[in-house]
Amino acid sequence: MILQKQTLADYIASLQISGRYTFTRDEALTALQITPNAFKLSALRLIKKKYLMRPKQCFYVIVPTEYRVAGSPPVTWYIDSLMRDSKQDYYVGLLSAAALHGAAHQQPQVFQVITNKPLRPILTGRTRIQFLFKKNISISSHQAVKTPTGYMNVSTPEMTAFDLLRYIKSTGYLNNVATIFSELQEKLDDSRFTQLLENENLELPYLQRMGYLLELAGTNKNILALIKNWIKQHGARFIPLRADKGYKNAAKNIDWHLYINEQVESDI
Repeated sequence: MILQKQTLADYIASLQISGRYTFTRDEALTALQITPNAFKLSALRLIKKKYLMRPKQCFYVIVPTEYRVAGSPPVTWYIDSLMRDSKQDYYVGLLSAAALHGAAHQQPQVFQVITNKPLRPILTGRTRIQFLFKKNISISSHQAVKTPTGYMNVSTPEMTAFDLLRYIKSTGYLNNVATIFSELQEKLDDSRFTQLLENENLELPYLQRMGYLLELAGTNKNILALIKNWIKQHGARFIPLRADKGYKNAAKNIDWHLYINEQVESDI
C-alpha cells in the first residue's frame, strides 16, 4: 500500500490543531520533504485562496476561516513569532499598547511596534504594521502579555506614556495624547516609574512634556513628584510644549520648564 504524502494544506491543518499559526519555509520543507519550488507553488495557491499570508520573506501566517474576509488574523497572534524570526528585540507600543492597557479613545488604524532595527511597514490583510526605531530596548520597558497563541511584549503603561510623546508624529499630537493620558494615568505605578527612570535613557524634553500632560490628566502626586525631581536633578532648560510651533509670547510653566505654546484639550 502506497502512503499518500502530506500536503502543505495538511501541514497547516496539523499546526492549527496544535495551536500554532505561524511557520517558516524551512520548517515546512523539512516536515513535507518537498522541493523549494513545489513548496512555492503550493504556498502561492493557498495565499490566493486566503488560507495563508506572508508578511515577510519565508515567514507564513495561517489564516483561520473566520479571518479570511479580513485577510489576516489579528497581529497579536503572530507578532512575537515574526519578531523572533527576524531576531529583533521589540515591544508593541504607542497607540497599540495604550489600547491593550484599556486607554484607547479610538481604535488605532495601525499596529505600532518599537524595534531595535529599522524595518519597513508591513501590510497584512486590512492591518498596517508600523515599526518605529529605538536603539536600545531594555527589559524594564515592557511586559509579557498573553495572546490566543502565546505571549507578546507590550510596553508598560509608564513606557507607553513616555513613548507617546517621544514619537508624537505617530500618535496624533498633543490633544490625542492628553485624551489617552486621562485613561492611562490610572494604570501608572510608582515603583515601575522609579525603575523606568533608573534603567532607561529618557530624554528630558519628552519627560517634561509627559509630566505636564500627566498633571493635566490628574495623575497621582507621587508620580508627578518623581518626574519633577528627575527633571530638577538633570538640569532641564525651558523648551516649548509643542516643538514644531513658535513660542515667542508663550507663558512659562515653572514646574515643568515649558513654554505653553499650545492649548491642550482632552476629549474626555
